[in-house]
Amino acid sequence: MKSKLLLLLLSISTLVLGQNNETSIIHEGHYQGKNLYVQNPFSGSGVGFCVIAVYVNGDVTTDQVNSSAFEIDFSNLSLKVGEPVTVKIQHKLDCLPKVLNPEVLRPRSTFETISININEDQVLQWKTSGEQGKLTYVIEQYRWSKWVKAGEVDGVGDPGTHSYDFKISPHSGDNKYRVKQIDYTGKPRISPSTDFTSDIAAISIPNPRVKDNLEFTAETLYEIYDTYGNLVKKGYGKNIGVTNLKKGLYYINYDSKTGEVVNKK
Repeated sequence: MKSKLLLLLLSISTLVLGQNNETSIIHEGHYQGKNLYVQNPFSGSGVGFCVIAVYVNGDVTTDQVNSSAFEIDFSNLSLKVGEPVTVKIQHKLDCLPKVLNPEVLRPRSTFETISININEDQVLQWKTSGEQGKLTYVIEQYRWSKWVKAGEVDGVGDPGTHSYDFKISPHSGDNKYRVKQIDYTGKPRISPSTDFTSDIAAISIPNPRVKDNLEFTAETLYEIYDTYGNLVKKGYGKNIGVTNLKKGLYYINYDSKTGEVVNKK
């Protein structure tokens, strides 16, 4: 009886040890048409290689993992460019495989602009093709002698033709807009710009000497800089509280105007 109990305990211990002697690393992203390459060291015991199995989207692959380096071949999995991918590499606990090119699962900005315009309802519309992976489109407006972020729209992320729109808030006079994406390289991919002339009245500051509130004649995007060129306040509105600002001169960007001087009393 005791020998049977001892044998049962040894069996359970072996099972638990086997389960605890394995772990996994996971890489997630989107299929970009390229394969992953894995550096596969020997196990810590020196017997056999580190990787036990590879799973893609939950299914075990047929990749040959019993070598010092191997390729995870996505071409056998009927994946479409832009589809989400989860790669699980199961390996022994006493060693660590290394994916040599994990960036191939990160979306790249590859869109081509087919058209971009602003319609009579003040909606920016653009049409693109050739996307690979979901990335956000950043809408930018040119004002105050620089490109300023106006909003965001999520990209679809597949190579087909896609149409997008975004309601703009133009300033008075001539406006210019564009869209861009930034991928893992950090380099932006930018569309051509499109122009729009607004007939809204120009905004002004009735009183350039302020104490508690800075008032515009209408709601506007604004930036406030101190005399050292530091941005101290920004936002959108008509009446702006400035009690937290020290006394002195400030430079205001608003509407389409740049560097207007205000004296904080």
